[in-house]
Amino acid sequence: MEIGPGGGVLTSQLLDAGARVWGVELDLEWAWELRRAMRGREGAVGGASPRLQPIVMDALALAWERLPSPTLVAGNLPYNVATPIIAAVLPHWQRVPRAAFLLQKEVAERLTAKPGTRDYGSLTVLVRCYAEATILGRVRPGSFHPPPKVESAFVGLRLRAPPLPEAEMPAFLARVREAFGQKRKTLRNSLGRVIGGDRVEAALRALDLPPATRAEELPLHRWLALWPLVR
Repeated sequence: MEIGPGGGVLTSQLLDAGARVWGVELDLEWAWELRRAMRGREGAVGGASPRLQPIVMDALALAWERLPSPTLVAGNLPYNVATPIIAAVLPHWQRVPRAAFLLQKEVAERLTAKPGTRDYGSLTVLVRCYAEATILGRVRPGSFHPPPKVESAFVGLRLRAPPLPEAEMPAFLARVREAFGQKRKTLRNSLGRVIGGDRVEAALRALDLPPATRAEELPLHRWLALWPLVR
């Protein structure tokens, strides 16, 4: 599945590699242009069905749970919807083993950030729960027409089962987002507003963490250890 194929630059490479491609395109005119540009390159499956199927729809409305397994996902994601699209695909690791997206450089850095760094946040923790994220390359504005005002990066995701039962993940991630809601504040202050400061202090003591611990300092395994104490 390719999200946002546009004129088919990536699509042509996928078809040449032998893939059968669903091109999810929001713009009807671009979908027609994609079909025109790829005419004669699609080949056929079983001598009948074309290997390229443009689908005109919003990628945010995709029914990921209906995809056949395995489906690989790629795309040059629009910057304003990249984060919700990534968040939508991650829980479907059983159907999507791998994904690769071209993203705004700042978003890519958030996906792959290390604990204690400026870019480490709730999005980073979400991705760590479901995938191994790697920056595969960087793309400068001049590679696009017209050139955007930002740099981009190509990120690969190898999806996997989450560290907690699926039914528990939404509550866990909600608590993480609450902790990062006031990022520069200590967990005593950010989570204390939700569950009480005394309870947060007791949880930190139980894990031998300093009272002034902040959300961005905790790697995933620490969040998982903290979760039963602050749920």
